[in-house]
Amino acid sequence: METTTVIGRKYDQLFIGGEWINPSTDHKVDIVSPHDQSITGYTVLAEQADIDLAVAAARKAFDQGPWPKTTPEERQALITKFNEIHSTHTAELAALTTAENGSPIWFTGMLQQALAEQTNAYLRAAKAFEWESTQPAASGGTNVIRREPVGVVAAIIPWNAPQQSALVKIIPALLAGCTVVFKPTPETSLDGIALGELFKQAGLPDGVLSIVPAGREVSEYLVSHAGVDKIAFTGSTRAGQQIASIAGKQMKRYSLELGGKSAAIILEDADIAMTAGMLKYYSFGNNGQACVGQTRILAPKSRYAEISEALTAMVASIPVGDPNNMETFQGPIFNKAQYDRVNSYLELGVQEGATITTGGLGKPEGAQYEKGWYIKPTVFTNANNEMRIAREEIFGPVIVIIPYETEADAIRIANDSPYGLAGSVWTSNKEKGLEIAKQIRTGTFSINGAATDFNSPFGGYKQSGVGREFGGAGLAAFTETKAIAM
Repeated sequence: METTTVIGRKYDQLFIGGEWINPSTDHKVDIVSPHDQSITGYTVLAEQADIDLAVAAARKAFDQGPWPKTTPEERQALITKFNEIHSTHTAELAALTTAENGSPIWFTGMLQQALAEQTNAYLRAAKAFEWESTQPAASGGTNVIRREPVGVVAAIIPWNAPQQSALVKIIPALLAGCTVVFKPTPETSLDGIALGELFKQAGLPDGVLSIVPAGREVSEYLVSHAGVDKIAFTGSTRAGQQIASIAGKQMKRYSLELGGKSAAIILEDADIAMTAGMLKYYSFGNNGQACVGQTRILAPKSRYAEISEALTAMVASIPVGDPNNMETFQGPIFNKAQYDRVNSYLELGVQEGATITTGGLGKPEGAQYEKGWYIKPTVFTNANNEMRIAREEIFGPVIVIIPYETEADAIRIANDSPYGLAGSVWTSNKEKGLEIAKQIRTGTFSINGAATDFNSPFGGYKQSGVGREFGGAGLAAFTETKAIAM
């Protein structure tokens, strides 16, 4: 590893089975800042031979090594130590993530600080988890019920919140006794590769963890590898469907956290100013590149003009610029491909008949935006739920305001989506909000911006995924259940 610090920016070797190993080729990728196109660092990429090596190390560590045989308490102790070490690098990892993907430093800093609690929540779940229990058998004997590690896990993550996405999979997998081959997105791999050294410091045995940044074809090779028992994936619905198809043919276990097109239902009695202020974070946080982003705003016709005006004013005031500046709320889009994608939806929305009240095509005006992939935060009004801008995940700083007639109509529109990841309702009557929440087919839902925590299960209905993360449900996803009759 060509670096003298734990958090490196130049990697000439791969972290495989707890050791830094020369890759099978010298294929490298530069990590390019979406803010100004400067080079943040580079890493070598894994090819199929490197995947074979990583899976073999994980397979040997699981089948023959000590890790799966350790007690839950021993695994918890190691993860506790890792969490302590990881927490000392909060600011450094936040800055590195911002350099990689353009997420504003206020966001990466906040998220990085929250990761200690995310890991602590998994530790609490592991302590309370029923790893082994007994129950009387109908025959008069005893049945022993065990939760055992599922095996070798391939953990594959996207670029928009890489540290969080990595640890939400690696931590429960390790707590369950699994071994892990972790595949970060190449363009945001530096922060992920650094985790190898931190786990090594915590005392993770050799073979238990490998980190292999790789392109799409090699990633598919990992998914289909015969030595892998489970796929844990976060990313697009399209990629999730491909993974599910491969895993289904091989009868592999899989959990998928996929896309979203979540609806925020604003009721007639809502505090509009408060709602607009909160939707700044729920709809435009992380540059609008969040699967849970609430991008369909459902407004009653009786207050449609007022709500549209308030949201337009809020969005127009969002500070856009250098993501390293704490005063910046929105930084650049991840890369040119994503920039072009978002702009194509802005063109499409106009073609479909919606109205742009703020934002729109192209970069903001000013020399400071010329080098970066900057998108103007955008509001569409005069939209309906049949438009593609209201049905497809744009993954950028764009919201669509849709009018509704009655509360039943709002519920119908919110549920009329191929996705079901998140959503919210905004009202002065919490009981009414709860009544509506129970009718929306999503995995998570909030009333007036209340947030679920890391103890609660997270995941989606419909095309938003399969399975749950966080809490006991997230831990159980990395286990198999065995019944032993005595």
